[in-house]
Amino acid sequence: MLLEFTKMHGLGNDFVVINAISQQVELDAEQVRRLADRRFGIGCDQLLLVEAATTPETDFRYRIFNADGGEVGQCGNGARCFMRFVRDNGLTDKPEVQVETASGPLLLIQEDDGQITVNMGIPRLQPRDIPFDAPHYASSYPLEVNGLSLEVAAVSMGNPHAVLLVNDINTAPVAELGPAIESHTRFPQHANAGFMQVVDPETVRLRVYERGAGETLACGSGACAAVVAGRMWDLLAPRVKVILAGGELVVSWAGEGRPVMMTGPATTVYEGRIRL
Repeated sequence: MLLEFTKMHGLGNDFVVINAISQQVELDAEQVRRLADRRFGIGCDQLLLVEAATTPETDFRYRIFNADGGEVGQCGNGARCFMRFVRDNGLTDKPEVQVETASGPLLLIQEDDGQITVNMGIPRLQPRDIPFDAPHYASSYPLEVNGLSLEVAAVSMGNPHAVLLVNDINTAPVAELGPAIESHTRFPQHANAGFMQVVDPETVRLRVYERGAGETLACGSGACAAVVAGRMWDLLAPRVKVILAGGELVVSWAGEGRPVMMTGPATTVYEGRIRL
């Protein structure tokens, strides 16, 4: 099988994007892992499939596979790259596109300055919807990890996130605590672990250990989850600049029952073909 692909990134969170509308694509988990391998494949944090819509209310179907081969429901940086891809490849000229995902519909908006805004939907905070093992909702939960008692927020942005405050993300034990939080038994579908430093009410610094991928240079849904957590803790303003290793995002959330809006860049690196 010969596949055409595009390598893209959103603030260094990198993707292999495949047009599954104009070519036949059938990938199993092992093939996804091979494509994502940085030594024996192309290399990426996630693989994104652009598919034809299956409902009349949407323009495309958006599927996401982590580097470990598992399919997931959401990726915010990937959503911006998805929008750039479908417009650059002539699949649509609409400035606003509705896409269907495993976690529900997403609205993607091309801004006049080239940035892309994603309506990430209403955050899910009830434990059963995340999912997270807790008897009822709370703005933070105690979590025992590696002999430490942590306080985390549990948020779903279409994928589960645990967010904890740190004094300095440069010294935060991401490599040690990230995998333990990701696979914690209270997150039955595993979780992305966000380590957030609040600089001021309108600025945070963030590192994210992503499930199935490890620490990445940027995580769009993680940035959204962090802002939701900070707002629940009365630490942040409605509009926040999120500084990640790969660059900056702007995340806005008006509060409970309202959608989270995320704005940032999407970049095409190169195009190629690979035989599987």
